[in-house]
Amino acid sequence: MSEPGSDDAATQAATEAKAATNTASNTGSKVASAAGLLAASVVIAKLLGFLRDALFAHHVGVGPEADAYFAAFMIPDILGYLLAAGASAVAVTPPYLKRLEKQGPEAAARFAAVVTTQVGFFSVLLTALLWVYAEPLLRLQFPNFDEATLSETLHLMRIVLPAQVFFLTGGVLRGVLMAHGRFAPQAAASVVYSAAPILGALVLEGSDGFAWGTVFGAAVGQWVIPLLAIRRLPGAIGRMRFAPLDADFREYVWLALPLMLGLGLTTVDEWYEKWIGAEVAPGAIAAITYARKLMMAPVGIVGQAVGAALLPSLTAFSQRQDRAAFGKLLTDSLRTTLGLGILAAGALVSLALPIVRFLYERGQFSLADSESVAQLLMILGLAVPGWVLQQVAVRGFYARGEMWRAMALSTVVALGVFPLYWWGGEVRGVVGLAMASVTAVSINAVITLVWLRARSGAPDLLAIGQTGARTAAIAVLSAFATTLALKGLTSLDLDSVVVSLFVGGAVYGIVVLLATRLVGDPPLQAGLSRLLSRITGLLGARGSGKS
Repeated sequence: MSEPGSDDAATQAATEAKAATNTASNTGSKVASAAGLLAASVVIAKLLGFLRDALFAHHVGVGPEADAYFAAFMIPDILGYLLAAGASAVAVTPPYLKRLEKQGPEAAARFAAVVTTQVGFFSVLLTALLWVYAEPLLRLQFPNFDEATLSETLHLMRIVLPAQVFFLTGGVLRGVLMAHGRFAPQAAASVVYSAAPILGALVLEGSDGFAWGTVFGAAVGQWVIPLLAIRRLPGAIGRMRFAPLDADFREYVWLALPLMLGLGLTTVDEWYEKWIGAEVAPGAIAAITYARKLMMAPVGIVGQAVGAALLPSLTAFSQRQDRAAFGKLLTDSLRTTLGLGILAAGALVSLALPIVRFLYERGQFSLADSESVAQLLMILGLAVPGWVLQQVAVRGFYARGEMWRAMALSTVVALGVFPLYWWGGEVRGVVGLAMASVTAVSINAVITLVWLRARSGAPDLLAIGQTGARTAAIAVLSAFATTLALKGLTSLDLDSVVVSLFVGGAVYGIVVLLATRLVGDPPLQAGLSRLLSRITGLLGARGSGKS
């Protein structure tokens, strides 16, 4: 027999659990809608990015000039990383939401104004300093570059360097917009930023056109669009004021500092590939960068979109101390993104060569270049599940205000795996670099999940593992069917690039849809359905001229 009152307690617990489930489910629908919008915009942005890269491959190819262009972004990217450009919204959204809910809109607007002013001032100051000392810094980074390659890198770097000012200040504005549930400006920003280099290439010849287009895209997409959107939210941001010692700015710095000082593997992975790639052979940086851009497409569509949409809701649950709703939303989001990430990895591995040939093989980009980049893509594609898990899981730390713990962990991992990259580059060249990247990113994701579970009691690792196992079986089956189809085309002498890509993609997609319907778990089924619906809906609306 149960003790007196135990039934009432059990009933109350069940009621609370049901309420938490309903709350998380309702919030999950909103998150899914926002993530779908962001994912659809990333699809369009990536398509434009592939067109940009195809034009670049046609005009520049794989060689020292391409190495110079890709290397030119290293110092600007480091500046953005040191000032948390990619994570400005992460450091802004939680404190802004806290003020909005507890102190009112005036306090939130004041916080946003103070942070925007200080970030703008320091980003301009540091950009000017890097402009002056660019040459010695480049010589330190790439000592094996010949003088012609170094000179071209310096020229291009000074063109793209100011773009970080727009990324930094625009990141703060986007954080405010996301706190208000406004994700459309974020979606538009990525599309404009990806389209601008194409316009630049049509106006100016060579790498210069792409570089100037990048700056223009950053100015309009990352800064002007969020600024115009902010103006439609009266009172969302206050009057600009220079106050570097203000308490609001100190709180922002405290939250952003670990993101500035920490060496997140999701950032330094690219640095390692470029630094060590420069030692391997001419063209190695370009080859692995082409492959990495393709691999990052599903990471942006799935991981970054879900992570950005998830943060405000997770933050709200954390501040309300609603552990049940926090855990359910985080677990469901991770299961969905892992499943989609595994399916994307299978597609990249099985369709690597036709994808690379279709996008890049023309002009200065030869068949041999396609085979080299495709080999790297097949390897790097296996890192997609780790990438998307990391993008979402780290938001669990951010929502709880544990930036220091998240970045301390990531820094330890990033420094610890450096010998793996060095050894891979020394022993296997650029292929070894790709293999090291897959290993390191996967380890990083697993460690992050386990520590997040230890800190917060979420997510449900068993449920995530079950989703991973089921989806991996679906991906393997689909990739096997695709490989057989491509071999059949070769035997029939029908293996043109377009035919191979169309038939292979159709086979992979059909098998995935059928197998997911039969053996996929509910989060994967729902996530795949929502993603496809949102993407096709937005593409259809754009195609018909609707806004």
